[in-house]
Amino acid sequence: MSFLRRRLIERAPDLIGTNTPPTAEPVELVPRSKVPPKSRKKRNGLIFALGGLFGLFAAGFFAQKTDVINFEGLSELNLESLMGALPSNIVRDAKELSKRERDAVSYDSFAVGLHLVNQGVKAHHTVVMIPGVISTGLESWGTEVNSRQFFRKRLWGSWSMMRALAFSKELWVRHIMLDKYTGLDPPGIKLRAAQGFDATDFFVTGYWIWNKILENLATIGYDPTNSFTAAYDWRLSYGNLEVRDQYFTRLKTYIETATQISCKKTVLISHSMGSQVLFYFFHWVESETHGKGGPDWVEKNVDSWINISGCMLGALKGLPAVLSGEMKDTAQLNAFAVYGLEKFLSKAERTEIFRAMPGISSMLPRGGNAVWGNATWAPDDLPGQNISYGTFLNFRNTISSEAHGNLTVEESIQYLLDHSEPWYRQQIITNNSFGVAETAKEVEANEFDSRKWLNPLETRLPKAPNLKIYCFYGINKTTERSYFYREDLDPLIKLNLTIDTGVTNSEVDHGVVLGEGDGTVPLLSNGYMCAHGWKKIRRFNPAGASIKIIEMPHEPDRFSPRGGPNTGDHVDILGRSSLNDLILRIAGGKGQEIEEKILSDIREYSERVKVYDE
Repeated sequence: MSFLRRRLIERAPDLIGTNTPPTAEPVELVPRSKVPPKSRKKRNGLIFALGGLFGLFAAGFFAQKTDVINFEGLSELNLESLMGALPSNIVRDAKELSKRERDAVSYDSFAVGLHLVNQGVKAHHTVVMIPGVISTGLESWGTEVNSRQFFRKRLWGSWSMMRALAFSKELWVRHIMLDKYTGLDPPGIKLRAAQGFDATDFFVTGYWIWNKILENLATIGYDPTNSFTAAYDWRLSYGNLEVRDQYFTRLKTYIETATQISCKKTVLISHSMGSQVLFYFFHWVESETHGKGGPDWVEKNVDSWINISGCMLGALKGLPAVLSGEMKDTAQLNAFAVYGLEKFLSKAERTEIFRAMPGISSMLPRGGNAVWGNATWAPDDLPGQNISYGTFLNFRNTISSEAHGNLTVEESIQYLLDHSEPWYRQQIITNNSFGVAETAKEVEANEFDSRKWLNPLETRLPKAPNLKIYCFYGINKTTERSYFYREDLDPLIKLNLTIDTGVTNSEVDHGVVLGEGDGTVPLLSNGYMCAHGWKKIRRFNPAGASIKIIEMPHEPDRFSPRGGPNTGDHVDILGRSSLNDLILRIAGGKGQEIEEKILSDIREYSERVKVYDE
């Protein structure tokens, strides 16, 4: 964090007179009388240029053995020399856009924090951040012969990853995959989550993730003594996070220590998959056979949970990833990673990699047909819609004896299990549950079944009446909702299925049926539990914990590479000005001033979901 302070001190004279960024969305606060007493084009050009740069590395090294491309002579080539070889106009544009991005970071980040400092907001609660899937760097600690060249280098989330992909593809794949049968480290390989703020601030140099939030927290008084990033190996099943890394034990210890030292409860901030991890932790920590914290641990130690873009009911695009190795427009990866995975790894390789990462499968959709619809209907279908979202996998033609017609979400998961290798099927059954608990008795019984702990439709929130939950997520960005598939005769793909990119019309984009969401997670997954499940169905929130929703419309700045201060994108929302403002207010002990803001039709959709109170 020292570099944050240096940057802040250097820029303080320029920024101290700055209010909130002029183009940022204003934050709506509760009137004081109601406050309770305190208790594109340029962006595409840059991505194309950088993608081409990565492609120059990767094209040869992902080629088959029979191809003639050979890069042995480039082993000493570095980024600077490559930039020198590119056409001058591409280099000029890249430098111009890079400078614009740096300027945006410098201005937006600190302006939000300094604006709140002038309003008297300062560090109050200890803050713990739980990042999302794929955003934590993974570094090698193996010392076997094949691993020594990677020692303490990041094989996910750095330029070292790009180099390993380019020059040692097969070795990189062996390192990044977990053991198929144990779900732990393969023999002789040892990858661990990077730790500290550096683990999640940037994916690769220049591509920020949590950095803007860290800079803003620093402006109101946060540093490593009162804030902490709980990074984890997102490849692992949640149970194995504790078995291998003692992740939940360490998280429990940190929160308890922070509460004891500060004499204040902690604020937890989670993003994307991190919200599922935190929900699992709430069950683990109070379990008599696991964390042994007692039934009131959360009530004693946690003030607020800030749930950012939390995929509480899963991410639908996770199913085609493990079904056929296809991920279309995956916002959880940056342009480099998407380019490499989708362009230079075969579908067979991608499928195998994704299946050998149980954490990816933890985001398969939950709630079945009750949430996602049946063969003729879905709760988020729109009037006049020709294709119901309820049929998740659609087929234009009969596709072999394995076909079962159009499939709902429930049927699609069963199809995946029926046509998968035994090791993968066992992995899913052992670590996941996708149903709905219909009674309070069933919910309470599930507190003793760890397979249910990441499903909020089968388990409950902690019995913590003073816990405050804030749900912040983006809306109005088209998001994958269902798919058209066809037969694929590629002998390397055992399922013989692939997305039917030939289907394109007003409702379907190259085989992908688009709906509402934040670009990665559908609106129902982001919003249902916050708007309805925890608010109106008592068995899921028996203590009546407070729930507030702030929906953030996706209104990108066309000239900003990452969408600017009003983006609602699943990842880029972490840099949104209003989100940073809200986080700082809650961390500063002023969360009671925040006004709920629901702009979408999530309430109406939630009423149509076929999950009912007793």
